[in-house]
Formats: sequence, structure tokens, C-alpha cells
Amino acid sequence: MRFRHRVAAGIATLVLPFAGLVGLANPAQAATSATATYVKTQDWGTGFEGKWTVKNTGTTSLSSWTVEWDFPSGTSVTSAWDADVTSSGTHWTAKNKSWNGTLAPGASVSFGFNGAGPGSPANCKLNGGSCDGGSTDPGDNPPSAPGTPSAADITNTSVKLSWSAATDDKGVKNYDVLRDGAKVATVTATSYTDTGLTAGTDYSYTVQARDTADQLGPVSGARAVRTTGGGSTEPPPGDKVKLGYFTEWGVYGRNYHVKNLVTSGTASKITHINYAFGNVKNGQCTVDDTYAAYDKAYTADQSVSGQADTWDQPLRGNFNQLRQLKAKYPHIKVLYSFGGWTYSGGFGQAAQNAAAFARSCKQVVEDPRWADVFDGIDIDWEYPNACGLTCDSSGPAAFRTLMQALRAEFGSNYLVTAAITADGSNGGKIDAADYGGAAQYLDWYNVMTYDYFGAFNAQGPTAPHSPLTSYPGIPQAGFNSADAIAKLKAKGVPSKKLLLGIGFYGRGWTGVTQSAPGGTATGAAPGTYEAGIEDYKILKNSCPATGTVGGTAYAHCGTNWWSYDTPATINSKMAWAKSQGLGGAFYWEFSGDTANGELASAVDAGLR
Repeated sequence: MRFRHRVAAGIATLVLPFAGLVGLANPAQAATSATATYVKTQDWGTGFEGKWTVKNTGTTSLSSWTVEWDFPSGTSVTSAWDADVTSSGTHWTAKNKSWNGTLAPGASVSFGFNGAGPGSPANCKLNGGSCDGGSTDPGDNPPSAPGTPSAADITNTSVKLSWSAATDDKGVKNYDVLRDGAKVATVTATSYTDTGLTAGTDYSYTVQARDTADQLGPVSGARAVRTTGGGSTEPPPGDKVKLGYFTEWGVYGRNYHVKNLVTSGTASKITHINYAFGNVKNGQCTVDDTYAAYDKAYTADQSVSGQADTWDQPLRGNFNQLRQLKAKYPHIKVLYSFGGWTYSGGFGQAAQNAAAFARSCKQVVEDPRWADVFDGIDIDWEYPNACGLTCDSSGPAAFRTLMQALRAEFGSNYLVTAAITADGSNGGKIDAADYGGAAQYLDWYNVMTYDYFGAFNAQGPTAPHSPLTSYPGIPQAGFNSADAIAKLKAKGVPSKKLLLGIGFYGRGWTGVTQSAPGGTATGAAPGTYEAGIEDYKILKNSCPATGTVGGTAYAHCGTNWWSYDTPATINSKMAWAKSQGLGGAFYWEFSGDTANGELASAVDAGLR
């Protein structure tokens, strides 16, 4: 098994103090033209995540915004994104970035932060005026978020929703029910039955409370609902990318085949597949395992179509099965991924003649035997101008040069993407290559926000391999998803071109006595295929999660200590990805999931 050991790492670290803020809008105008609302989106005990939403409620465009608030002593902002945040004692100020200050009438924008301490914001001001956006009592705060709605009595055309009440200092007036982000009803009760739906269709419901001053509070968590009836091949809703890796070698010991995507229900919950991996030899793209790729014969019961391969048909193997999958699920796009941990050594040579490399890759992708199977190419170079399994010294410009050549060769009708490091540390792997400059040639980056920590450090300290955020005691600053995403944004990569990575596996140690992270170990925990690594489908039963840290789960059972994502932590990560405006999420890899696709379902539901 060629498992990808990655040192990868997104929330921008707050540097204090910032430069002074520029002119505020007139307070009287601000009080009647915009609102600012706050919600605590996560709390992990040692810290929390907060989110402010600024909404233009007026009839003219808002050119800038500044939100101010007070925290009690002992509570502070530790990192922030999508706003410039400064402090003076316990008073905090957040000003728009250059790209998100203008708000058309009715538009809104959110920014977030990580905090430490138990306090909540007070004395909110927006552009010098009340955050309420009206002439009401300045102490009248917006209502809280209602509880995430539950769904019952689901039929082909209707669903009954119910939720726990919101709270407000002056009283809740009513609730807006939103389906897929659009308001479908306003009710005074904490339940609603939505009718007139389409059979076999996915919907997402949220609820928003309104107080007696007509202030809207934050939106509740989302509840995914699929009506009964209908077919099973509809694409997942929304515009987010939901991508999974299918490993070429998984058809052997793992006994995982393309048909498993159908039987697990996963095929209807993804938008893209990366087929891993093609090799890079002598500066050229090449098929790696030709038997698994296009020669292995499938019996009728193993085949997506239900028909057995014949000895003389022109295409068999995984490529033919992917062709059958796309016929059944026409919304799915397939990309051929080249490189990975094992095969990245050839990229340095490829970069020396990038145009020739790109031509060779297109020849593989467009081979007449399977030209209809692939919709694009993914490059998984681990790592440009840095060390992975081998060390590369091709220079910081080589990656951009390679991506530019691929886009020129493949044109606009193909997807061109790249899986990249998520090392958010200062001077780390993200700083080693021109990822910002290369982004213009790519549809998106798969940011490998996993494998930060593991038993490759045999004595520990124990730490989650895929932390969403930093936490006190984390072994390496910058080794978390939030810092990596923030660093890539700072380099000019648009949020929509960033996908958050999820591991469908855990990393673990043995000889551990301490349940909390930070303990010592004696080596790697036993794994089915490799010491220190185990699939989620095994760990969920063999070593259930006992806690969370940094937005992901960990488990201590006997002397073994594991970290891995669960449906609950994936749901939180997807909420964070949406709050960041990311293009979606991807995961490594399908075979680590349960037979009914628990984790793929969580990614799908969380991104709706």
C-alpha cells in the first residue's frame, strides 16, 4: 500500500498591533443602514470560535464597515480571518479587508476569529453607531440562533421540521424557515411542515429568529433532508466541490472497487473523483499499474453495470468501471491524479521541460481507449522546492511553471487542479513555492490538511493528525488547517479555489498512558495495513472517540491513542469551510469509510 504520509497544514495568526483604522461612517447613517450580529460557532473548552455578520439593511451601497466591541478581562482574540482585527486593552476593532468592504443593499459578509477565555462581546458598535441598525434601545441585542431543526414525517413531497426556541433580551417575535438558503415561511411556532417538494430530492433547512424590534439573529445549524421516492442518481445539491480519491491499488488487498461507490450510496453524494495515481517517469506522465487501470476483468456481480467483462473488449479494469459509473451518475467528473507521496520524485525533471511534460500528460488522459473517462488532471507534487519522500531543489518558480504549461496544453475545457502542502508554519512548505502565482492556472487546490502529526515521531507527543485550529500545547505552530488556509489566502489564492482536506483514517501511537493530547508513546499503534494508520471504519468500533481537540476527535483505548475525524467533527469542519467561502472539500480516500458511506455523507450534508 502506498499511503501518503504528509506534512501538510488555515486561520491567519493575529499580529498585534495592527495599523490604525481609517475614517468611520457617520453614526446616524450607520445606525439605520446596517446591522452586525455575533454568534459563537464552536467551543472546545480551552478556546472558542466566534463569527460576526455585517448586513446592509439600507437602500444604498455600504463602502466600508468597522465593528467594535468589548471583551471582559481575560477574554481575547487569538487569530482572525476576513477582517483586520486590533485591540486597545479590552476594546476590540475589526475592519473590512480591501476585498470585502463594499456591500450592496441586502448583502452581508461574515468574518471570524478564534478566541481564548470565557467572555462574550458587549457594547457593539458598527461604523460608530448601534449594531442593531435602527433607532431602538442600544441595549437591544439580536436574538440567538435557534436550535438546528430536526426532521420527521418525511414523504415524497413534504417534511415536518421542529427546533428549539431562540432567546432574546426583549422577546422573540417569529421565525423564518429557509430551504436551501431561501425563505419559505415565517411562523410564530417552533415547528413547520414544508410541502410541495420533489420526490427523491435533497434539501437543506435552517431557521432564523426575529425579535420584537425586527432584528434577525444568526441562522441555525443546517438539517439535510432527502425526500422519499425518486431515483438515486441525482447530483448532490449546491455549488461546492465534494471530491474523493479512488486508489488504483485498492482493488487488491482492500478489495475496494468502483462499484462500492454505488452500494455505499457515496456516488450520489460526490461531484468529483481523483483517480490515484499515475506515475511520473523521465519527466513524463505514465499509467502506473496497467492491469488494475485497464485490463482487470470484472464479473457481473463486481461491475457497476451488472455485466461481466469479456476477454476481447477494448477496455476493462478501473477505467471501464469509471466509465460505467459516469453513465449511471452523469454529474460526476473524474480527474487523473499524478504523483503522490511515492511518485513525486519525477516532478523536478518534468519542470525542466514543462511543455513536454504537459503534452505527455494530455496524451495519457486522452488515450483513445479511455478519452471519455477523464475530465481533467490533478498534480500531487510532494513537495515543490522542499522535501517529501525525496528532496526537490527545482526552485520556487518551478511549480508555477508546471501549472502554466498544463493549462496551456489542456485548455479551458479540462479541469486542472493540484494537491498541495498545508504546512502553515513560517518559512514552511507553503512558503517554498509560488502557490499564489500558480493559482491563476488552476481550478482549485486540494489542501492536504491532514498528516500533521503521527507515529512517524514514535515517542510522541500524541497530537491529532488533522487539527482544524491550533490549540494550547500543539507540537508545531502553523500545523493546522486554519493557518494553512489563511496563509494561502494571504498569498492571493481565492477562497473558492481552496478545498479543505479530510482523512478517512486515523493516526495512532501505542504505549500511551495519558488520555489527553501531549502524552508520550513507545511507537506506532498496530494497523491493518501499516503501523500507525487505521481506517475510520475500523477505529469507530475498535477505539471510539473519547474527546475532541482543535476541531477533531481523539481516542484513548488501552495503551493506544488515535486521532481521526468523525461525522460530528466533519460537520463542524464543513461549517467552517463554508464560513471561509471555500470551494468545498475533498478526502483521502473512499475505502476508509464505512460500508454505508458515513463520512462521505457527513461531507455532503455539511456542505449543503
